[in-house]
Amino acid sequence: MVAEVQMLAIGLQESRFQHRRQIGGPARGFWQFEQDGGVRGVLRHHSSREHALAVCRVRNVIATEGAVYAALEHDDVLAAAFARLLLWTDPKSLPSLGDEQGAWDLYLRTWRPGKPHRHTWDALYAKALEAVA
Repeated sequence: MVAEVQMLAIGLQESRFQHRRQIGGPARGFWQFEQDGGVRGVLRHHSSREHALAVCRVRNVIATEGAVYAALEHDDVLAAAFARLLLWTDPKSLPSLGDEQGAWDLYLRTWRPGKPHRHTWDALYAKALEAVA
């Protein structure tokens, strides 16, 4: 449940689940992955690589940075799997439910947003928490 809330909050923060292609930018999918950032990280990180390869096989996507990146805006299941795997690469435990600051800190560590908007996070996190609870 904690991971579900975190994923929903990040998806809301990144795209509001409205944009699979970043407006004026290179990111793709509801979780707004960049080819040289999150995609590369999930495909190469020791804790996510094998799982990422398995997801790619199941989704019929060649497990290369370019192919995954291109598929993200058309395959929400692939995008969700990569988002969850990116969370998994963080060495810290998931924050407790209701820990808005801990959830924000995890988002910053894993997504490394170029222009983070802290002022929107608490409301979006609360919305995610309500949706899952």
